Amino acid sequence: MTSVPPRFPPRPIRGVRVLHRKQNCAPHFAEIEVDFEPAAEGFAFEVAQELTVDYEPAEALSRFFEAASVGIEEQLSLPEHGVVVATRVVLRHARADTFGSHELAFKIAGYLAARKALERTRYPTSCLPMGPQPE
Repeated sequence: MTSVPPRFPPRPIRGVRVLHRKQNCAPHFAEIEVDFEPAAEGFAFEVAQELTVDYEPAEALSRFFEAASVGIEEQLSLPEHGVVVATRVVLRHARADTFGSHELAFKIAGYLAARKALERTRYPTSCLPMGPQPE
């Protein structure tokens, strides 16, 4: 008999905030806050309607948010976690910087947010792979 992996998240996980900042000749900057809600199945990502971000060009924000979504989904989907992903993720807050924000910075912020959410549910995280490591 095989056991069924637990569903993630088992309960709502609100206010997962990540600030990813790396300062060098290729700076990174991304700040996000997301909520993880249980869903029937799969992965869904949405941006809260009331979210406003002071950043120019504003058109870049959708690429940044998509990268954060990809980072979250990739991290949660790693087989090492042993969970069935059934979550709706809502982006509640974001901050970007002209000189360090780009898709990779937001993707890493997504990885980090997913990792924090997994830690909050007390899944073993000592061996959790992280994807690209921020410096």
